[in-house]
Amino acid sequence: MSNRAARRVRLLLGTVLAGVLPVLAALLAGAPTAQAAQLTEVTGFGANPSNNRMHLYVPDRVQQRAPVLLALHYCTGTGPAFYSGSEFARLADQYGFIVIYPSANRDGNCWDVSSPQALRRDGGSDPVGLKSMIDYVHRNYSTDPDRVFVTGASSGGMMTNVMLGNYPDVFAAGASFMGVPFGCFATTDGSSWNSQCAQGQRDLTPQQWGDMVRAAYPGYSGARPRMQIWHGTNDDTLRYPNFQEQIDQWTDVHGLSQTPSATDSPQSGWTRTRYGGTGTMAPVEAISLQGVGHSLPQSGQALRAIQFFGLDQPGDTSGGTSTGTTNGGTSTGTTNGGTSTGTTNGGTSTGTTNGGTTGGDPGQGCRVGYSTNTWNTGLVANITLTNTGSSTVSGWSLAFTLPGGQSITSGWNAHYSPNSGAVTATNAAWNATIAPGGSVTIGFQATHTGNSGNPASFTLNGTACTVS
Repeated sequence: MSNRAARRVRLLLGTVLAGVLPVLAALLAGAPTAQAAQLTEVTGFGANPSNNRMHLYVPDRVQQRAPVLLALHYCTGTGPAFYSGSEFARLADQYGFIVIYPSANRDGNCWDVSSPQALRRDGGSDPVGLKSMIDYVHRNYSTDPDRVFVTGASSGGMMTNVMLGNYPDVFAAGASFMGVPFGCFATTDGSSWNSQCAQGQRDLTPQQWGDMVRAAYPGYSGARPRMQIWHGTNDDTLRYPNFQEQIDQWTDVHGLSQTPSATDSPQSGWTRTRYGGTGTMAPVEAISLQGVGHSLPQSGQALRAIQFFGLDQPGDTSGGTSTGTTNGGTSTGTTNGGTSTGTTNGGTSTGTTNGGTTGGDPGQGCRVGYSTNTWNTGLVANITLTNTGSSTVSGWSLAFTLPGGQSITSGWNAHYSPNSGAVTATNAAWNATIAPGGSVTIGFQATHTGNSGNPASFTLNGTACTVS
């Protein structure tokens, strides 16, 4: 690295420390008492070109098929520092997911988001090692490969963009705190610093930004991860124009308009825009914080990211069995990999859901709310499924027929098969049970050839639902 570049990196480190350390101190002052679970270093986890270190946090109680979160630190940071100074481990205790805390091994402990190797799938450098850490967790723990997420601050927010671009088939969603778009920091002279990007002077079209992401994994045509973007208007390290450039990039990647589907202010000084949907799990969500500098995530913001991921749904962390009585019958067992049998209304039935067996008659009554946001060749559908019966639904399949020309490209909170025609949405591991009067919200993104209409009818486990 040249002396000039080195001076720039040192300037960045000093600025980041000035902004981040007071936040970390405040968080630590209010931190809860340590749990029995501990942060543990893992070695020999797989291919690791940059010799990065891996620390792992596994709560005492995790979901039966645990989600996985990759949490990436800022420049000068380490995995253990980000573990201690952020709220993700406490939230993992609450909701039962596993957290990977890597540590970068290069000048200033910044992640490589600039080299040609880092900006292509399996090209080398840091992203390969980070992917190996995720693979290690899948090999050694009972995890849900459909619920892998990434988040990070500053340099970690930049790497969040890179990991989603390189490995769209690995991640369901990401949350970037004070980052920059994928490829914005790219250099060809061996330097790790890009002043033009840091100063917010790279103003490209949405398609140009999107093409950078698509070039990282040529030929990939599958679902793209959802993206949440955070930035403060007074950020003088990675300046605020990078906020809009990230929005442009990820809306283009998802084939969405840059015009928000919804705008609100969930907290004083915050402006939140959503693209391609209006709910908590829209394809792209962006939060601008008025007057805030380079000091994210602040207290409470990690929870917003967890909610965007859908990890605030606690799932089954018991690992055991449950019993109960429904309409004079009994049921025992577990859901999602367990076995359940029982008698309902004088009859007995069994079936298989997510690898287990379920009993009872969950289809006594249901209601479906269906809304869409559409544009030229695409749409996002949000579905609310309500159990209007008197019995708990334990394992569900919602069947409907898409109008001709519609084809699902990605979905959330359910598994969809096939992509067009007569589609069946089956429950995810964390929302298999719907209590009487309870609801689950699912959704998908789809392309269309001109007909953006709604399905005419829906059936839940073979029983027709009313449509609201």
